[in-house]
Amino acid sequence: MESEIRELTINDYDEIIRIWAISGLPYKPKGRDSKEMMTKEMALEICQYFGLYQNDTLVGVAIANYDGRRGWINRVAVDPDYRSQGFAGRLITRCSEFLESSGAVVLCALIEDMNYPSISTFGKEGFTHFKEIAYFTKRHSDDA
Repeated sequence: MESEIRELTINDYDEIIRIWAISGLPYKPKGRDSKEMMTKEMALEICQYFGLYQNDTLVGVAIANYDGRRGWINRVAVDPDYRSQGFAGRLITRCSEFLESSGAVVLCALIEDMNYPSISTFGKEGFTHFKEIAYFTKRHSDDA
């Protein structure tokens, strides 16, 4: 079977949401993950959505975002029927390439502490797990 990574556009919105839903990744359809917000984000040169296709079917998604200092890899999700084939690692590698070419010298990912498969995958891709770092957030709404 042939697989490839492609840059995604807002035309892929429904498929992105489908991947997030079937992979168990929560999303905020009335906030940051709305079609309107994602359209704005995708228009930024510092942000890129990537999709991994298996025979022209989207089976994995990841977002790379450069904040001018650090590169962030977000929302990595793979269809459960296609896991354990290295697809998440390939998406992480592609995001890393984009971020490094944008100027990022530090690459980061935030992973919930119970998401052992993601923690393991990022570890296999050379990322260091800092257990002692606490994440703080301030949101304008529950959908932010």
